[in-house]
Amino acid sequence: MEGTQSETENSVESITPEQLNAQISDGDGAFILDVRSADNFDEWHIEGPNVESLNYPYFELLDGIPDDLLAQLPEDRTITVLCAKGGSSEMIAESIQEEGFDVNHLERGMKGWARIYEYDELDVDVAATVAQYRRPSSGCLAYLVASDGEAAVIDPLRAFTDEYVQDARALGTDLTYALDTHVHADHISGIRTLSEQTDATAVLPAPAVARGVEYDVPFEQVADGDTLSVGNVDIEVIHTPGHTSGMTAYKVGDVLFTGDGLFTESVARPDLEDPEAATDAARTLYTSLTEKVLPLPDETVVAPAHFSDAATPNDDATYTAELGTLTETMDALAMDEDEFIEFIVADMPPRPANYEEIIATNLGLESLDDEKAFELELGPNNCAASNGALTN
Repeated sequence: MEGTQSETENSVESITPEQLNAQISDGDGAFILDVRSADNFDEWHIEGPNVESLNYPYFELLDGIPDDLLAQLPEDRTITVLCAKGGSSEMIAESIQEEGFDVNHLERGMKGWARIYEYDELDVDVAATVAQYRRPSSGCLAYLVASDGEAAVIDPLRAFTDEYVQDARALGTDLTYALDTHVHADHISGIRTLSEQTDATAVLPAPAVARGVEYDVPFEQVADGDTLSVGNVDIEVIHTPGHTSGMTAYKVGDVLFTGDGLFTESVARPDLEDPEAATDAARTLYTSLTEKVLPLPDETVVAPAHFSDAATPNDDATYTAELGTLTETMDALAMDEDEFIEFIVADMPPRPANYEEIIATNLGLESLDDEKAFELELGPNNCAASNGALTN
């Protein structure tokens, strides 16, 4: 692959996060040497069906490339070296290149990887343009609904405010609403920033506000059964508590934006708002799914707020699924109440990094600059229940 920096006799090529992502998405795959610490690697690294990642900490490579690592490096593939910010990886890549290997290094490291944001329009039968945003580094999903000169963003991330504004403008629309499905625990919400920078009204579910929201910008509360209009379509408000007390789905035609209540490969974890009340929250989640979500038509398109490595993308790289397909394939959706509760709380994954500070920020109780906010949300989302809830 062509490097992005000028080449000199002793230089090593670099690859941008965007180039690496395209290489992986196109099916070419990647062999990645991750030189961050073992703890950082275990918590968060680049994965995929055609990605091979090898971790060898940088501090063990300061005196050269040891024989045991050389034996693990492929001679017939390009090796991409990465670190946290892109500095250490360049030096290690140069050492590997001196050993005769084809190598490059990832510009800006994992911080650069976290800046990748993808946009694809969904193929759905709705009188609006419905687009899905994907953040490969964390699995976060957001949505843009545009109709007749107006648009709404659902679950926006603060770090990508400019993208939403530009895309709405490109579609010939003005942002009228910025909605959150709940108080997020894995990323900093962008509804306030969008409200400040555009004419969009920030919207939160009323039960989420009851957790103690203190915003310094005006916002609107919505409750179960309410409707918001965007151009020629309505956004129906469906309260689906369980993941949090305020968890709310938004329905536009046959598309159900489920937030963290239901994913295409799993259901929500119930312990991020109050770990001690996880069992009660799991019971509430069961009620929400069985009484609010599952009775909807099978052709309802579930559009979640996250995807994990266990999720299978559609042919167009988006992450959605028809509700009927999920009821047929997801074990958790076929369980009775007691079995569901036991299953969901039995093996909870680690909580998202910095989740308490992220929640406090999204409640408006803490104020962070853009860089600090971005740093807090680096890493996986971990908002789904255990792997036991995955589709079969």
